[in-house]
Amino acid sequence: MVLKTLERTGSMHGYGIARQIEQTSADLLSVNYGTLYPALLKLEQEGYIASEWGVSDNNRKAKYYQLTRAGKKQISKETQEWEQMSAILARFLSPEGGLA
Repeated sequence: MVLKTLERTGSMHGYGIARQIEQTSADLLSVNYGTLYPALLKLEQEGYIASEWGVSDNNRKAKYYQLTRAGKKQISKETQEWEQMSAILARFLSPEGGLA
């Protein structure tokens, strides 16, 4: 969700990423900041995002994250895996139970 959010919005700080995820989910998902920042650090260490310090809209110092080329490739890979998993689950959830 973080990578896809950055792909859609461009560079954002952590709070903005969290709010965007919540808004995209129509507030059905709540982002835990204690989980988000370690996830951002991990994504940065894996090379999927890069960060730099900047100033937020309310004039505070904030770390801004942006998607890297490796991050774009990762989105493509994860999208393909998600589509495959969704198709498998759809078979199990169909009335025929995947039997044809």
